[in-house]
Amino acid sequence: MRTTLGIFALSLGLMATFFGNNLSAAEPIKVMLLDGQNNHKWEQTSPVLLDILAKAERFEVDRVTSPPKNADMSEFKPDFASYDVIVSNYNGDEWSDETKLAFEDYVAGGGGFVSFHAANNAFPNWPAYNEMIGIGGWGGRNEESGPYAYWKEGKLTKDKTAGRGGSHGSRVPFLIEHRQPTHPIVKGLPEEWMHNADELYSRLRGPAKRMRILATAYSDPDNKGTGQHEPMLMVLRFGKGRVFHTTLGHDTEALRSAGFQATFVRGVEWAATGKVTLTEVPEDFPGTEEPSLRPLPEPATSSQ
Repeated sequence: MRTTLGIFALSLGLMATFFGNNLSAAEPIKVMLLDGQNNHKWEQTSPVLLDILAKAERFEVDRVTSPPKNADMSEFKPDFASYDVIVSNYNGDEWSDETKLAFEDYVAGGGGFVSFHAANNAFPNWPAYNEMIGIGGWGGRNEESGPYAYWKEGKLTKDKTAGRGGSHGSRVPFLIEHRQPTHPIVKGLPEEWMHNADELYSRLRGPAKRMRILATAYSDPDNKGTGQHEPMLMVLRFGKGRVFHTTLGHDTEALRSAGFQATFVRGVEWAATGKVTLTEVPEDFPGTEEPSLRPLPEPATSSQ
């Protein structure tokens, strides 16, 4: 009798696990795409990011747009707690202390955060934000902001050399190399692939705490580069929260990259849940010779 009951209980447990996991996987991940100010053309890139997330059929996305530059930011208070992950396409005016604290509490309490391209230029004087992104550029960043960080001799290297933070050469295609191929965000994907013409960020610097470099690209001295393998994809922890940081995505042409799109949706899912279910390798995932480009979404048209 005990054996029968044990088998029955085990069966119920396995069924609960199976159906529970399926239900969890079926529930859409609630995403806030935050934009409104940037030294890049966020009005063009945000619709493409929305399209990429929609096509993944895993996310429910709201777009939250800040007041314009030099406007009153005191009432800009996004409801971070209502979302599983915040994707930032923001680089602009300072938030209020209240909003900053709410964001810190959200991520530290277990919320997900994705820093997209120039979001790592934002808030150079906000210590918690710079811990979240690990490394950033521009905005007056220098050796007081933390060391340079790059990949050398098989590991993350921190370089305390003095100098400004942030640089890039002309936009050209470049090879992405995975450095942590077993991490869920890149697991199963080709470990080297060609990205479309983009700004290859280099000389990024910051606290670089609790940071793992998932992928790098070689910063060519012939294109104003450092001669180092610079971080392109990173993951970090801030309190209980997970952060995915991608430096890729200067403009809509860069966002056409099938490699960018695959790693982006995986990174958003991982930041939100700690897992990746979007594991299928796209048929158009690029090789090492040429980028693989996807069409841009059709511009939205107003109804008459």
